[in-house]
Amino acid sequence: MGYQLLLIVAVFTVIAAGEGNINGGDVCNSNDLNGLTSFKVGIQIDTSERLAKWVGQSCCGWEGISCDNMTGRVTEIHLPGFISTDDFVFQSRMEGSLSPSLTLLTSLEVLDLGGLIGLAGTIPTSIGFRLQKLRKLHLYGNKLSGPVPESIGNLSKLEELHLHENGLSGAIPSSLGNLQNLNELFLYSNQFTGKIPDSFVNLTNLVRLDLHSNNFYDHMPEKIGELQILEELDFSSNLLGGKIPTSVNNLSVISVLYLDDNYLEGAIPFPSSYGLMRSLSFLRLNNNNLTGRIPPNFGSLVSLQRVSLANNKLQGAIPASLAYLQDLTELYLYGNQLSGHIPKSIGQLSRLLIFSISHNLINGPLPNKMSSLQNLQTIDLSFNPLNLSSIPRWLAELPSLSRILLAGVGIEGKIPEFLRNTASPIQELDLSANHLTGSIPAWLGSLTQLYSVNLSWNSLVSEIPNTITNLQDLGVLDLHSNKLTGPISQVFEIGQRFSGGSLTYIDLSANSFSSGIEMMGEGQIGIQFLNLSHNFLKGRLPISIGRLRSLRDLDLSHNKLGFELPNTLANESLLETLKLQKNQFSGKIPRQFLNLRKLKELDLSDNLLVGEIPAGTPLSNFPESSYSGNKLCGRPLSPCKAKALVKSVVPTN
Repeated sequence: MGYQLLLIVAVFTVIAAGEGNINGGDVCNSNDLNGLTSFKVGIQIDTSERLAKWVGQSCCGWEGISCDNMTGRVTEIHLPGFISTDDFVFQSRMEGSLSPSLTLLTSLEVLDLGGLIGLAGTIPTSIGFRLQKLRKLHLYGNKLSGPVPESIGNLSKLEELHLHENGLSGAIPSSLGNLQNLNELFLYSNQFTGKIPDSFVNLTNLVRLDLHSNNFYDHMPEKIGELQILEELDFSSNLLGGKIPTSVNNLSVISVLYLDDNYLEGAIPFPSSYGLMRSLSFLRLNNNNLTGRIPPNFGSLVSLQRVSLANNKLQGAIPASLAYLQDLTELYLYGNQLSGHIPKSIGQLSRLLIFSISHNLINGPLPNKMSSLQNLQTIDLSFNPLNLSSIPRWLAELPSLSRILLAGVGIEGKIPEFLRNTASPIQELDLSANHLTGSIPAWLGSLTQLYSVNLSWNSLVSEIPNTITNLQDLGVLDLHSNKLTGPISQVFEIGQRFSGGSLTYIDLSANSFSSGIEMMGEGQIGIQFLNLSHNFLKGRLPISIGRLRSLRDLDLSHNKLGFELPNTLANESLLETLKLQKNQFSGKIPRQFLNLRKLKELDLSDNLLVGEIPAGTPLSNFPESSYSGNKLCGRPLSPCKAKALVKSVVPTN
């Protein structure tokens, strides 16, 4: 506090001494020199070493500093964190505090301290009174805190205000609406609260406005449509409610509109008529509470490339007018209450890459016109009452399709063999929650680019084919809730000859597997989620289980596993969930389990464990139910009873 007080006194002493004093020759203006020197003093670390070259009094020759040739005053400070030259690219860092002395540089037009990562402090409250010539203010990507000063509204020449990615907080001053020359306003990824000022509608020269990832609440400015030359608007990831203003229809050159992850409600108000918002290319309204239908003339937004209306409460049919969106590449409509059939006109979207309409009320059959989607890479029709009975063969003939997600759509019978020879290699296959019967086909192992396979919640009855070990890129394997039998050892051998494999998620629960537990940790070592519960697995847990150091969730409950718990299980230092209930584990709980510091959920109930629960966190913090059905004592259970000294104590002669 004493240092800051002395610094402020020094600043005003220099001002009082005469801020207009300009030294002759190459010597820096005294105010500018003092301001820059004070800034340098406030920086403890500069990995770019630019400030180390700030020596002498000729500040106009310092790196990152530009001056006016006529007046000798500093006009620009360019010290961005990201440095790019013809020879190298370097992300530098400065650690220290932003000095208020920078406001001494009253001829400053550009202040760029963006992306320095470690620059802390607050924005000087006098900035708007002192730096009246400022055109660009870049302080983004730092650790600045506190509010945006009201005085910033006095910077009438300001064209770019980039304060994003800091820890700034409080309400945005309405005075920002005075900045009528402003082209870009970036305040995203801070901790701002309150309303978005209605005065923002006065920023009629604004081209880009980004406020995402803050805590703004209440409604959007009703007259937002008065920003006639606005091209990009991002209010996403806030707490905004109310309706989307109808004035957005007046945003005639808008190309990016992101309002997702808020609490917006009511109908989608645009386009209110044909010919409006014809430049709109990227639209995100997902994760709100929007109701009503998708506007029937939605297809008049002819420049749309990516659209997400997902996770709302939209009803009615998918409008056939979407066929006019010839530039559309991604369409996300999942998580609504849409009904009716997929319109045949969808087949005209020749550039469509992703089509996701899961979790709706769409009926079948699928229109054959969809076979014309030659560029389609991902199709997700999951959890709709399509009642497909079988997978359409044309899906396998689409030349670009690699992600097939058809969970819960009524597919019956065996997994069709034509999936073995698709036109494009399958990378993700989800046929869960259907009525599949028969075996897991051996040819599944020939889909060598497969990353994720989900066949859960079916009635498959076979063993896991040995060919599955060929899937070196497999990351997700979900076969739970079937009638599968035999060993599970081959799962742990997947990709074993390829540096430990790539599996991170395995769920084989609710089947009838009986053996193979001894292979845990022998092959796959990057597993994060492993669920083998509700099977008939027997034997002891191998010592090699300790190699699964990435494991976060382990569920081996409801099996017939026994013997002592291996000490090496405590090597899983990232483990958050451990469920071993309803087995036949015996002996004591290893004291090494106290090393499981991140454990949040533990269940060892209904085993044959005995003795004292090792005292200390996290074991003592779990409820009694975590240990019930054993012969255990100690916190959180009853204290252990004192026993007489064992006779093994050898008496002295």
